[in-house]
Amino acid sequence: MIAAVTGTVESVTLDRAVVTVGGVGMLVHATPTTLAGLRVGDRTRLATTLVVREDSLTLFGFADDDEREVFETLQTVSGVGPRLALAMLAVHTPDGLRRAVAAEDLAALQRVPGIGRKGAQRIVLEVGTKLGTPGGTGAEPAPAPAAADGAPDVVEALVQLGWTEKVAAGAVESVLTADDAPSDVPAILRAALQSLGGQRRG
Repeated sequence: MIAAVTGTVESVTLDRAVVTVGGVGMLVHATPTTLAGLRVGDRTRLATTLVVREDSLTLFGFADDDEREVFETLQTVSGVGPRLALAMLAVHTPDGLRRAVAAEDLAALQRVPGIGRKGAQRIVLEVGTKLGTPGGTGAEPAPAPAAADGAPDVVEALVQLGWTEKVAAGAVESVLTADDAPSDVPAILRAALQSLGGQRRG
């Protein structure tokens, strides 16, 4: 298992990054929030897990070990694969997922695209206490661009995830005009994803 990669960020897109380690470019899939903390040319460390399939080897990266452990635990639920687990971490922080599962908050879990009521119930039932209690050991997130500068990037990220530009822009505007509007790009993206969880894409 590749538990972590440390190297220079060569490129960052909306769902993946390339980190060069010892002259080898490692393609790492990650949440938009994790990717927002990466800067091309900077050195970084990502906790990782390698998902092995018959026809592929896919590396997933995380801001810290706690996020990786939650990702791996979520996949013990029947019907939850790596892509859905990553989507859950795009919408909720690890502690947010712990709180949702502990409180059996099905509505919170259904904010994740691809999770319906039955899926949320299955997650609560099968995960149980495996995620631990809120107040995890995750590291502080990397500094992110200011909200005003990063809002267009959030809209673009939502479009790449399948929503129309009009719907994405409306969701971001609603987040930014709320009384408790977040002040950084990862938080804006997470709030927008939560608000769009019940809406159809396209």
